[in-house]
Amino acid sequence: MTVTTFDPETSVSLTVAAEKYFAAKLAALSGNLIRLSTKESGCTGFAYVLDIVEKAEEQDTVLSFGDVTLAVDAKSMAMLSGTEIDLVREGVNQVVKFNNPNVVAECGCGESFSVS
Repeated sequence: MTVTTFDPETSVSLTVAAEKYFAAKLAALSGNLIRLSTKESGCTGFAYVLDIVEKAEEQDTVLSFGDVTLAVDAKSMAMLSGTEIDLVREGVNQVVKFNNPNVVAECGCGESFSVS
């Protein structure tokens, strides 16, 4: 596990709304954290994966945001670097949104993305 100093250019960040959302999800799960990774999926290439886990993987980069600990998969970090995670309201729904500066294309339904 790598613990790093936050750098918005080379790291992942959470908006205040996303931090509150994840803190509420983790409140009843003492000691757990959010793990962000990617997987091959969809018509464009990759999909974001958010999991609640008990501990980070060996090579994960671990970031702290108030009451939220975020572990980022080492294999995914290059394509996630600079990503801001937000919680956005769309009508009566709310959705976790990834503002990723590395994305060059997204599928029409928004489920997958590709990077250069």
